[in-house]
Amino acid sequence: MRLARICPEVNFVNTQHLKPDTKMPKEVRDIKEFIQIATRKDAKSARVKKTPPKVAGGKAVTKFKIRCSRYLYTLALDDAEKAEKLKQSLPPGLEVQELTASTKSKKK
Repeated sequence: MRLARICPEVNFVNTQHLKPDTKMPKEVRDIKEFIQIATRKDAKSARVKKTPPKVAGGKAVTKFKIRCSRYLYTLALDDAEKAEKLKQSLPPGLEVQELTASTKSKKK
């Protein structure tokens, strides 16, 4: 308080009462854990993003993202068969949105 009187242009804000950012991402590496997260009540929506391989002969990566109340959970799979099985095993009440990675064009 004294510093504010001496130097009024300095503004101190007490941030201890503020909540931390609640929209943080988390990566999940276990498929069973990811399915459990998808069946929770706070799971709102799911996105499935298929990305093409970055190099010739490489593997295509499929990313699953589930939006819950606090975190965005992400699971990345290289195996196309496992990705298809996981997509079928998502709960029927969950809104699933399929995305494909579009190639970015460079503007000159």
